[in-house]
Amino acid sequence: MHLLSAMFLLVMLAVLPCEALYPSPEEGWQIYSSAQDADGKCICTVVAPAQNMCNRDPRSRQLRQLMEKVQNISQSMEVLDLRTYRDLQYVRNTESLMKVVDGKLKVASDNPRGLNLKGFQELKDKVTQLLPLLPVLEQYKADAKMILRLREEVRNLSLVLMAIQEEMGAYDYEELRQRVLLLETRLHSCMQKLGCGKLTGVSYPITVRASGSRFGSWMTDTMIPSSDNRVWSMDGYFKGRRVLEYRTMNDFMKGQNFVQHLLPHPWAGTGHVVYNGSLYYNKYQSNIIIKYHFRSRSVLVQRSLSGAGYNNTFPYSWGGSSDIDLMADENGLWAVYTTIPNAGNIVISRLEPQSLEVLQTWDTGFPKRSAGESFMICGTLYVTNSHLAGAKIYFAYYTNTSTYEYTDIPFHNQYSHISMMDYNPRERVLYTWNNGHQVLYNVTLFQVIKTSGD
Repeated sequence: MHLLSAMFLLVMLAVLPCEALYPSPEEGWQIYSSAQDADGKCICTVVAPAQNMCNRDPRSRQLRQLMEKVQNISQSMEVLDLRTYRDLQYVRNTESLMKVVDGKLKVASDNPRGLNLKGFQELKDKVTQLLPLLPVLEQYKADAKMILRLREEVRNLSLVLMAIQEEMGAYDYEELRQRVLLLETRLHSCMQKLGCGKLTGVSYPITVRASGSRFGSWMTDTMIPSSDNRVWSMDGYFKGRRVLEYRTMNDFMKGQNFVQHLLPHPWAGTGHVVYNGSLYYNKYQSNIIIKYHFRSRSVLVQRSLSGAGYNNTFPYSWGGSSDIDLMADENGLWAVYTTIPNAGNIVISRLEPQSLEVLQTWDTGFPKRSAGESFMICGTLYVTNSHLAGAKIYFAYYTNTSTYEYTDIPFHNQYSHISMMDYNPRERVLYTWNNGHQVLYNVTLFQVIKTSGD
């Protein structure tokens, strides 16, 4: 009996960015697909929890806290050492003066009548010179108390470390953590090779940060593969020029370690995308697409998107000069827009990233003003029916077959006003800007894995 030529698997692509910062606390290891190899052995593929799962282990937190205490104690000891050395030098320098004063006091004590006015003044001057020793001695007393406190802290640290050691037994916790991280990296690499699929679900929103105005966009590089962990933020949709570049997702979350790029031409809308180290955006009051290279801080190319509407001619339902929406997926760089000949219906064009030349174009037949937002996954354009609360993914257009279907994929619009929604194929998540909040969604794809057998 022949085996089926195709095996259909529901693949839960709950893949997080490399920083792995945003899963809900209850997420853990998950089996997301299973199959059999040619020998009939069971094959299971696992989604690893976030890489900071080990960091959420209570023992790991204890160890970090202990390390911080040890560091604080070390710093305190260094300060004590420097201060003691300085004060000791001062005491040594005044040692001869103290001997002179001591001698004069003995003479005065043995023969009080022999102490004249001049001698008394000299003795008084010498004692005055010794007065700075008083705060030094006071500091010595304070330092002695600090040493007692530090000794108590070291004793407590030793007790806690012994308790952790007994709890952990013979396992080398750091070695185990490194092995888990290596396994997660391998799993992430494996999942990147899974290929494309059809969107069937969107996770609960994960709020990364609340910053900026009601409208804006934020993103990481969508190029596959890429080790670039930078995050970019562009606040507003109207005549903006300032792009903030953060070193990592952690830095973005904390609002730290960023540099500013001042674009030579202002942008329109929020449909920007970063692809292979360059920002692609729509130039204000035009249908021109600009490619701006971050490292060289220069415009590499700009090109008009022929016939494309601009300046709120054919925006999404929320307006905001969102006429031209640039995006990237597993198949490359795309522009979503509309033209007057297309009667305001959404047009998809695949672009050549170097020259911005249009390689191929599709007319979806879906009116752009009825769309809240849209994004590409694996060559398929998914369109939401609103930017407000209650929105869902309502329409899908498949460029590989030039066909479409109406869908019913709900998602939680937590802050009720989405002005940017883009898919990142490298991380397999949706980036959204929702009423001043930067939000992520994981996606669920239905993947067809074709096999052959007798």
